[in-house]
Amino acid sequence: MRILVTDGLEAEAIAKLRAGHHVDLVEADPKQLLEIIPNYDALIVRSRTKVSADVIAKGAKLKVIGRAGIGVDNIDVRAATGRRVPVVNAPTGSTISVAELAIGHMLSLARQIPEADRSMKEGKWEKKRFEGRELQGKILGLVGSGRIGAEVAKRAHAFGMEVIAFDPYLPPTAAKERGIQLVDSLPALLMQADYVSVHAALTAETQGMIGAKELALMKRTAYLVNCARGEIVQEAALAEALTMGTIAGAALDVFEKEPPTGSPILSAPNTVLTPHLGASTHEAQARAGGIIAEQVLKVLRGEKPDFAVNPEVYS
Repeated sequence: MRILVTDGLEAEAIAKLRAGHHVDLVEADPKQLLEIIPNYDALIVRSRTKVSADVIAKGAKLKVIGRAGIGVDNIDVRAATGRRVPVVNAPTGSTISVAELAIGHMLSLARQIPEADRSMKEGKWEKKRFEGRELQGKILGLVGSGRIGAEVAKRAHAFGMEVIAFDPYLPPTAAKERGIQLVDSLPALLMQADYVSVHAALTAETQGMIGAKELALMKRTAYLVNCARGEIVQEAALAEALTMGTIAGAALDVFEKEPPTGSPILSAPNTVLTPHLGASTHEAQARAGGIIAEQVLKVLRGEKPDFAVNPEVYS
């Protein structure tokens, strides 16, 4: 069968796919993708390629769509489900990498590492200016606590932090096993936490869930970290909260629009910003590539995949 890979995969993953199938690597633009997709039985993408309803309709031979990563915002899952095409992803590939970045952002905020680095490179020695804070003894509030949140909690405990979480879907027994204290509402979490770290999935319920009203509930000494999805936090409200000193600082790896050209967050004070690097480690990319290759191969062999985003296609 023919497999189209549009956003690149690790060599090991490509080799695994090519062991039994024809694989083409094409960084197709939207127009080209529509032209060539009818020739393929499987499509594998990362975050760049948009798999629209039109692409899926044109892909008459498509048996599976694979996303080498977690989020499937760039795939019209409803259209795929309507065509009985399974969409598979690699939800465990970048877990550790994202968790480590979230902790890195907390440390960067607490010790003002990026700003101190810039100051040093300007030839300054501002030792008194950069008095920071310890993570030990602080309360970390997780907004959502799935796989990544659990790994963040594990690392936060190693720093001596207390971990609380607002997650309606996390069973109390699982929270207890992870050393996480559940709170019953987002406001309750925001009022208690010294660091708020977002790890929720983007849904209609979570889109824009942290805005001016929510930020006003946080301590003036608190920090917000978002390594999940940019649309969960209202950037304009966050920029104003930072400018007004409503909260102490924020670290973002994700943005409402990427790249965030013209966003007020780019000029807001007390920020640490990275260009969606959560999964950008050699290890995470290799894991995600290996996982998605195996998931796509399972579907092509007529087997049920482990990570189907739309499992209803098998009902």
